Amino acid sequence: MRVRKGFELRTICGENIIISHGIENIDFSKVITLNESAAAIWNKLAGQEFNESDMVKVLLDEYEVDEVTAQSDVVNLVASWIDAGLIEN
Repeated sequence: MRVRKGFELRTICGENIIISHGIENIDFSKVITLNESAAAIWNKLAGQEFNESDMVKVLLDEYEVDEVTAQSDVVNLVASWIDAGLIEN
């Protein structure tokens, strides 16, 4: 999977906000914010192909978390990013 073209992570007033470029990506009905760990994954993997294992590795490398928790968090994160239209296969 990979982040869809036209999306970028920016920090605005201390919040990690996904902004979109291009009219096809604009949905004014919602603002997408990422917590610190989701932003770490985005920053490490955006612009390249990645899978859930790559995302788990980022969490394990950056945070004191066990693998089972990291895997569970990644499954939920992938589902939310797919639902928001941020990633594609």
